[in-house]
Amino acid sequence: MIRRSFMAALLAVPFVASAQAQQTVKIGLIVPMTGQSQSTGKQIDAAVRLYLQQHGDTVAGKKIEVVLRDDGGVADTTKRVAQELIVRDKVSVLAGFGLTPLAMATAPLAAQAKVPMVVMAAATSIITAQNPFIVRTSQVLPQPAAAMAQWAVENGIKSAVTLVTDYGPGIDAETWFAKRMKEGGAEVLASLRMPLASPDFAPFLQRAADAKPQAMFVFVPSGQGAAVARQFAERGLDKSGIRLIATGDVTDDDQLNGMGDVMLGVVNAGHYSAAHDSAVNKAFVGAFKAANPGMRPNFMAVAGYDGMHAIYQALVKTKGDTDGAALVEAMKGLSWESPRGPMMIDPQTRDVVHNLYIRKVERVDSELYNVEFATIPMMKDPAKP
Repeated sequence: MIRRSFMAALLAVPFVASAQAQQTVKIGLIVPMTGQSQSTGKQIDAAVRLYLQQHGDTVAGKKIEVVLRDDGGVADTTKRVAQELIVRDKVSVLAGFGLTPLAMATAPLAAQAKVPMVVMAAATSIITAQNPFIVRTSQVLPQPAAAMAQWAVENGIKSAVTLVTDYGPGIDAETWFAKRMKEGGAEVLASLRMPLASPDFAPFLQRAADAKPQAMFVFVPSGQGAAVARQFAERGLDKSGIRLIATGDVTDDDQLNGMGDVMLGVVNAGHYSAAHDSAVNKAFVGAFKAANPGMRPNFMAVAGYDGMHAIYQALVKTKGDTDGAALVEAMKGLSWESPRGPMMIDPQTRDVVHNLYIRKVERVDSELYNVEFATIPMMKDPAKP
């Protein structure tokens, strides 16, 4: 009798463990915590932890567990880590993806496993078309590029040179800035592309200056803006009469204070500024700084924060059902007041729709900020019909 009871208890263990596992929703967060893009990973990770701190680790009766993995910004590592998270850790959602190649490497695996991918950083327009389980809460580069060109044309800039990093988002930025400039009757004198890995911006900046444009339009990934600013100043281009205009990636809140006065007056287009004037953002910035001394939230942080919000709200709508198709369906059309302002997940494209702001770098209370002065409301990806 004792033996039979013991055996029954042993047989029951797997079922108990299985029931407990079903009560936990694992989110595999893959971001570059080391390497050239580590600022992206650290911002997203900090924002994800803040969201959990503020909203608790239980939703729709399920315990939320975030499994953080560092891919170092290397696509092969991202792919391997994603496979481990899907097969070994049984995650219900993958999230993060600091650069386009990292998201693209993971897309086929997530499609095969039918696991949602919440893209919190990578910004090439075509990413959401790679599989039907991708939802994006960051941005798409055609948005700020088109917005920046629109402002340039409206403010008398007739000639420009584009200077972009040579990969998906950079090519999107180059394409859409040039397209809108030409539509407005302005001219792009040269289109220069720089390598993604360990770039030396100086020779490209000099080639851009040699073309003698009225403006130089720049896109580099988050984390590289400080090097551009330094080399722009070192070559005396800040005194050459050429206007530096950019996407918000260049005037990244995470690094802006360290870039110095050379950035004062730089006009740029972006969807988030730590100086955004709303009660929601002021609360977010205050809480982020308190939880992460010495850090200021940037556009990567707000994308991570909003990504968690999308996951939580989807679980509420599915009543805790973690079926991949159900979760993605629940995210389509979600809208809320983000620290960036109003935003929505486009139900057709699963891409982000949000305000684009034209900003100028100004000194506010002894710190540099992107101060918004114009808004293009609820802009969709112009590259998608």
